[in-house]
Amino acid sequence: MATATTASAVTPPLKSRRAARARTGRDVTVTDPALVKRAVKAAALGNAMEWFDFGVYSYIAVTLGKVFFPSGNPTAQLLSTFGAFAAAFLVRPLGGMVFGPLGDRVGRQKVLAVTMIMMAAGTFAIGLIPSYATIGVGAPLLLLAARLVQGFSTGGEYAGATTFIAEYAPDKKRGFLGSWLEFGTLAGYIGGAGLVTLMTALLSSDDLTSWGWRIPFLIAGPMGIIGLYLRMRLEETPAFAAEVEKAEAARPKVPLREMVTGQWKSLLLCMGLVLVFNVTDYMLLSYMPSYLTSELKYDETHGLLVVLGVMVLMMIVQPFAGALTDRVGRRPVIAAGCAGFLFLSVPALLLIREGSLLAVGLGMGALGLLLVCFTAAMPAALPALFPTRVRYGSLSIGFNVSVSLFGGTTPLVVTALIGATGNMMMPAYYMMAAAVVGGVAVWRMSESAGRPLPGSAPSVEGR
Repeated sequence: MATATTASAVTPPLKSRRAARARTGRDVTVTDPALVKRAVKAAALGNAMEWFDFGVYSYIAVTLGKVFFPSGNPTAQLLSTFGAFAAAFLVRPLGGMVFGPLGDRVGRQKVLAVTMIMMAAGTFAIGLIPSYATIGVGAPLLLLAARLVQGFSTGGEYAGATTFIAEYAPDKKRGFLGSWLEFGTLAGYIGGAGLVTLMTALLSSDDLTSWGWRIPFLIAGPMGIIGLYLRMRLEETPAFAAEVEKAEAARPKVPLREMVTGQWKSLLLCMGLVLVFNVTDYMLLSYMPSYLTSELKYDETHGLLVVLGVMVLMMIVQPFAGALTDRVGRRPVIAAGCAGFLFLSVPALLLIREGSLLAVGLGMGALGLLLVCFTAAMPAALPALFPTRVRYGSLSIGFNVSVSLFGGTTPLVVTALIGATGNMMMPAYYMMAAAVVGGVAVWRMSESAGRPLPGSAPSVEGR
């Protein structure tokens, strides 16, 4: 007999811990608000660490080029630095194929603890690597190795974090609680970029190149310890515990092939949603600063500050937008974002191209608010595409393949399109194309707001 979240077939330690924190029955799971908040914090911190590294690496790329790739050619140095950065995207699908199925077999909490350790270790290790002047070609090889570790662990991080929050959250608050995951993303990026900006202002160029660049990476060590502590204190999600019980105390074993071929419709929907989410995300937060400086000859400092300001605006709106998805549904909010990018990308880019600080701020702000439609809804919408038995694995595969093919390549593809056509409006056209793909995915997906996750019992908030 399989009940929703009873613990008769779960190991005794898990049973005793859950008995104190969640009251469960045949048809409903009653969650402990304190435990849910702790789960959200632990999951969001991992995402913040990932994007802290992203912000640091992006903003300090010129200095890293001098340290690890001293060719004497600034362009070659920068390309080499971003080449090592891009390498992490190549192994993300591999990480997803390893950590995703593992999370469906041994549990979400254990895998998320491992990915936290690997992310922190990879980032911390970069801060310890000797320079090219010290060990020669070994320096860039070690940098590449650290980036591959980061990318591999990231392959299991986002899907695991969204799954963890979604399976803990009450059905009627899943959008609001899931939105804090992307709040962590924005906070991490702002923290990393802001720290580099502050160090650049306070340190001389020589000090930054000789030792200052290491500080942001070394900070990842303490951050990782804190994150690991938070994640180790968490219990397994009720949904996974129930799945273990259904398997009569044996860990669920699902072949990787079943996670793909058995879920191919949901995987296609997932990839379409992730495509519009990540193309617009990387376009705004990663490519637009370079577009402002290289293509529009805009002042670099002002361009970076505008992007940081847009992210602060997004952070303010994020929780409210997440709560909105619980009231009106994920589909209307995501559809509004797709429609907005389809019809407003060109006007927004024309504003940005006007060049004044006010026009750039308005154009970027408009794109940022449209992006919130995705950052607020996706953490709750994506896990609801898959049943509990394969949720972590299938979501990891679909998410990371789409990110690697479309999200991470956005700056490179758009730059190439501008170079080939000479059309400076290519960023807008690219976002419009992504919006069409996302619109088709939204049209085909089912509404999940206020409803139990597939394969899970209804979940309500306790008092």
